[in-house]
Amino acid sequence: MSDNRHFETPKEMRSMAEASFDQARKAFEKFFSTAERTAGSIEERGATMHAGARDIGTTAFSYAEKNVRASLDYAEALLHAKDLPEMIRLHGEYVQTQTRSLAEQAGEMGRIFGRTAMEAVRPRN
Repeated sequence: MSDNRHFETPKEMRSMAEASFDQARKAFEKFFSTAERTAGSIEERGATMHAGARDIGTTAFSYAEKNVRASLDYAEALLHAKDLPEMIRLHGEYVQTQTRSLAEQAGEMGRIFGRTAMEAVRPRN
């Protein structure tokens, strides 16, 4: 009882299957293309953040060095002060100078953080 007839897919079913397959392929290609662009964008933003972090670290290290040097210079000046009024004057000068310096440093660090954040979220073309 063997049947030698071939199973044939109706023409309409084959056309529907081919159309569905083409749609699936196009959807996959679009998804993959979007995923690649997104990964590239994330990579670019990561590079931007890395560069910003490096700038922040370098600047912070520079400020720390400057502040430690100022403190050591202040301590040395105090060691050589001749009397209490000179020590009070040196202290006042140090506090004024450091307050101004720290305010400038905080402002610059704020600008660096802001610039880095803005570059990280800027739309890429």
